[in-house]
Amino acid sequence: MVADMGALLQSRGRSFGLVDVDWLGWFDVPGEPDVDHRVTLSNLRSICSTYLEVGVRHLVLAWSIRDRAQLDATRAAVGVPTTVVRLDVDEATVRARLGMDPTEERRTDDLAVALERLSRSQGVGIDDLEVPGTSPVREISTKICQRVGWV
Repeated sequence: MVADMGALLQSRGRSFGLVDVDWLGWFDVPGEPDVDHRVTLSNLRSICSTYLEVGVRHLVLAWSIRDRAQLDATRAAVGVPTTVVRLDVDEATVRARLGMDPTEERRTDDLAVALERLSRSQGVGIDDLEVPGTSPVREISTKICQRVGWV
């Protein structure tokens, strides 16, 4: 989804930066609780700041926001006004999207975590904008970019 939004913005001549936030915290320090979240936010802060310094005007982040505290910390790290878009998806869509690229390494628990969050409705209600997430990716990307005023 993020890559497609980048392609759409690029085709319109927009300055943009893409961040898959999960990758910013993909490391392991055994026995260090909460270090993952702290490092992820630190990395996000650094990357967003650098992108903005060089003239990026549209930041696209992919991350599953669980609750208001995580949202507040993420907004603080990004450092500019942020619109949170929630993709309304069903279990079949989650399974298809997380399993569609056999060449990409994924954490072994990505699917289980995503399904657990879906079953608990984590993040519902903290979004600024909800978009149906079962449509083709380009359709979703276009809808998001239009609704936030980027295209």
